[in-house]
Amino acid sequence: MAPETDPPFRRIAADLRRRITSGELAPGARIPSNRRLAEDWGVALATATKALTVLRSEGLVEARPRVGTVVAAAAPTTPAHQPSSEEGELSRERLIAAALEIADAEGLAALSMRAVAARLGVAPMTAYRYVTSKDELVLLAADAAFGEAGYPADPPAGWRPRLELGARTLWSLFRRHPWLAELGPVTRPLLLPNLLTHAEWALAALDGHGLPAATVLDIHVLFYSYIEGLAANLEREARAQAATGLTGDQWTDTRFAAFDTRAAAARFPVFTRLTAELDEGYDLDLDTLFESGLGTLLDGLAPRIEGAAGRG
Repeated sequence: MAPETDPPFRRIAADLRRRITSGELAPGARIPSNRRLAEDWGVALATATKALTVLRSEGLVEARPRVGTVVAAAAPTTPAHQPSSEEGELSRERLIAAALEIADAEGLAALSMRAVAARLGVAPMTAYRYVTSKDELVLLAADAAFGEAGYPADPPAGWRPRLELGARTLWSLFRRHPWLAELGPVTRPLLLPNLLTHAEWALAALDGHGLPAATVLDIHVLFYSYIEGLAANLEREARAQAATGLTGDQWTDTRFAAFDTRAAAARFPVFTRLTAELDEGYDLDLDTLFESGLGTLLDGLAPRIEGAAGRG
């Protein structure tokens, strides 16, 4: 138990630490939310957030997307002291890391300057010393996310293997950070350095085949839009699951259970027949769909790219 003279955030952290190390809160158990802790202890939201930041730095808890803060899988029983956010030096890098953590766990709508400041245990206005606005912070976080994966110095031979690698690299980043698919329309491209790295990789694969410059750019936009468009469903599904408490499969099962197939058969005969032929149901897996769609897209592009090269 922390001494009463300790700051409130340390007393909250000490109480939760005791409950975790004693086994009262088992691995995977949800930790009370920042708001609940603030209400229970009669402290400010920033104080509760600071307590959880301490426990995260000790490896006792971790943030899980759309779940919240939970006890880490292998929580140490005698955690060594780590500097709290109050003791550490604020920097642009720490702001970006906190922004990434919030967006990954709670979605882009939850990301704000106030939320980042609260997570780091600083006054909201302090963050403005390092970034000018929420919009700038979002772009910095997005650029950092797009920079988490790169490409080999020696690209694979052929335009198709190169585009396949680019597509799978981008898909893995959207998978890791689903909110990236919500940044904006392709009609307003973001000139982020790390995003341009992915564009350069794809454009270089399309270049040199005799296609006009506008056609190369059009194909790249189509290529990127396919990946981003499918990835947008990752974030939508996460929000839907958080709102309903149902997985996609569970939600579909409830809808089909109430679906009147007899009434639908006359009006929607093909849909009714196809669903009836699925003995084990239809598993809509986005990763499988991504690979299938990628192959179909590249098959469709092949005659245009290789035909232009042949004419040249």
